[in-house]
Amino acid sequence: MAYSPSAVAPHDFAPAIPERGLLRRFIHTMMASRQRQVEREIARYLMGSGGKFTDGTEREIERRFLSKTPRW
Repeated sequence: MAYSPSAVAPHDFAPAIPERGLLRRFIHTMMASRQRQVEREIARYLMGSGGKFTDGTEREIERRFLSKTPRW
C-alpha cells in the first residue's frame, strides 16, 4: 500500500503545559533578566575591544562571565 497524504489536518497531541506557580515565574523572570544583562555586557565589551570576536576576547568573556565568583 502506498503512502498518500491525508486531506485532514493533523492533530496536535502535545500535552498542555500547566500554569507555572508564582515562585517559578519569579525565578524565570530573574534568570531572563540576568541573561539580558550578561548579553548587554558582552556586547559592550566586544564594542570596546574593536568589535571582533577573537580567541582572546572569547577567553576574556569566559573569564569574566563564567567564573565561580559572581560579579553582580
